[in-house]
Amino acid sequence: MNELVNTLRGLREKVGIEQQIVGESASFLREIEKIPVIAKSNSTVLISGETGTGKELCARAIHYLSARSGFPFVPVNCGAIPVDLVENELFGHRKGAYTGAHESQDGLISEANGGTIFLDEIDSLPLSVQVKLLRFLNDKDYRQLGSTEVIRSDVRVITASNIRLDLAVNENRFRQDLYYRLNVIPLSLPPLRERREDIPLLARHFLKKRAIKAGRDLDDFSIGAMRKLMLCDWPGNVRELQNVIERAVVFAKGTSIDSADIVLAESHEDDGVESFQNAKAKVVEQFEREYIRSLLLCHEGNISRASKTAGKNRRAFWELIRKYGIDAEGFRPHHQ
Repeated sequence: MNELVNTLRGLREKVGIEQQIVGESASFLREIEKIPVIAKSNSTVLISGETGTGKELCARAIHYLSARSGFPFVPVNCGAIPVDLVENELFGHRKGAYTGAHESQDGLISEANGGTIFLDEIDSLPLSVQVKLLRFLNDKDYRQLGSTEVIRSDVRVITASNIRLDLAVNENRFRQDLYYRLNVIPLSLPPLRERREDIPLLARHFLKKRAIKAGRDLDDFSIGAMRKLMLCDWPGNVRELQNVIERAVVFAKGTSIDSADIVLAESHEDDGVESFQNAKAKVVEQFEREYIRSLLLCHEGNISRASKTAGKNRRAFWELIRKYGIDAEGFRPHHQ
């Protein structure tokens, strides 16, 4: 564990942006310690994790710790670009390529030449652009809209998604060949609820940062305030925690953050400690759902084989499938 903590500290010292990568939980550090090793290669990286877990920060760390650090890091939110403009944004166009194209324009891949392009929400790419991205990853060359000229670009591609791309492949929303090409080096960031021991560390980090910017003399959290933070499930993860602390700094009346200063969304306000039984039931439910999905994926939707692997009779396994509303047919090959 000490070695992992030192790795994280080393990242912070070497790369300024890494000051925001904060945490000492084992599940978090297991992923973070991979970053210096990943940075030494040019392989594509797929970063998975829920919204707000710090996927872009990790992508930046990989770039700035690599030999490409002197070249551009270009972040792209694929979900924020209109579908009919994605190809143009990424690959560019030549003058006259379409109505209104009065001048030629280089795309973001050209802008990132020599460096790294980070494609967030990669699952939002339309299938037609997925084909072109796959071709670029394989050959490192592409054609702009309205041009027959082949352009080469030395760009490392890092992608991210807040959904499971293997399931998107099953649902015919993402190309299987592109998924395998992107998933050369996987990096999976745990949600904040699975690294609760990092909440005090993160909260104090954000408090110090925001208090300095706001010119406030705030030194810590009351016991009640910290308890409130620890009990929250944080569906918005680290980003949501940061926003809550920033809001608390604005409205705090004393020299520390009190429980009343911590304003959470009504959907996850909780003034009491969850019972052991309820907490256990939630964990079991999450495990069962993911376990069943993984078995159906491995056995291509064959319930008999999946139930045998699970050591359960077919009827009991089928009841679990019904309980969680899982579409077994969606895992069969003819649906791909």
